[in-house]
Amino acid sequence: MPRLSESARRSGRARGNTAAVVGFFAAAWFGWAMAVPTPGVLTALLNIGAVAGLIVVVLGIGVAVHSPAESSAMTDRAVRRRYVTVVVVEVLVLVAGAVVLALAGLTEWTPVWVCAVVGVHFVPLASIFGESSLTVLGVLLGAVATGGLVLGLSTNAAPSTVVGTGAGLCLLAFAVIAVAGKRFARR
Repeated sequence: MPRLSESARRSGRARGNTAAVVGFFAAAWFGWAMAVPTPGVLTALLNIGAVAGLIVVVLGIGVAVHSPAESSAMTDRAVRRRYVTVVVVEVLVLVAGAVVLALAGLTEWTPVWVCAVVGVHFVPLASIFGESSLTVLGVLLGAVATGGLVLGLSTNAAPSTVVGTGAGLCLLAFAVIAVAGKRFARR
């Protein structure tokens, strides 16, 4: 597989698209954290996180729109094909796991499953896009899923609240760093 150039990986289009997509999912995770009633202060903080995620979406779209389209790694047919393959496999695994959990009457554990699978999907994406920071994000989401499982089993904390909050924070931080043009790690 050809390696993506540094300019393709760090282009404004790539950074903007990344920030927009990841910011959207950060907002969604903060929303999922409120699937069960949460204390007033936590609810307010989760709402602030969701709004911050949506602000990053708008900023990311602005960065992407004002950058040349050809600077995106997604213009490479092989990159696009591998990306779509990873996302399709991810969705199939997510749905299969959610169905199994629903049939077993364990739907409260769906956020843990989703977070773990999303974390894993970032590992091949790191290779596809030549962006090692995606592996860092994947490991963080794996840790959040593990934390949600452990706390859900050992306390009265709702897995959706634990995982939604943790995943939202990780994704929001990553989205902010992406839109700002910074990197977690060098290749």
